Amino acid sequence: MSDLLELVIKELKEKMANDIEVIDLKGISPFTDYFVITSANNQRLAKAMVNSTVEKALQNNFDLRAIEGEDSEWILVDLYDVIIHVFVEEARYIYQLEKLWGDLPRVNIDDL
Repeated sequence: MSDLLELVIKELKEKMANDIEVIDLKGISPFTDYFVITSANNQRLAKAMVNSTVEKALQNNFDLRAIEGEDSEWILVDLYDVIIHVFVEEARYIYQLEKLWGDLPRVNIDDL
């Protein structure tokens, strides 16, 4: 597990992210190593999770490529090796991103 992924997971857990899933894309995607998919109870909490996680990553000298959808129910954060998808609960159910990538391995984050 990369240092960046560990930092992201710990920060999301601290901010009370719901049902965090990590999909291992190493060797599959030329753009990133991991997708982190999580949800928040509301849009304000989702935005706070994103802001806090990005701030922590930048403080630890990781680079930010982009943030998309900051005022929507699906916020995407591209930290190069880790792409974070933060959904409001209802949007996560609608898009079911985990099913799209259902055949790929998951990373166990229980010990973080």
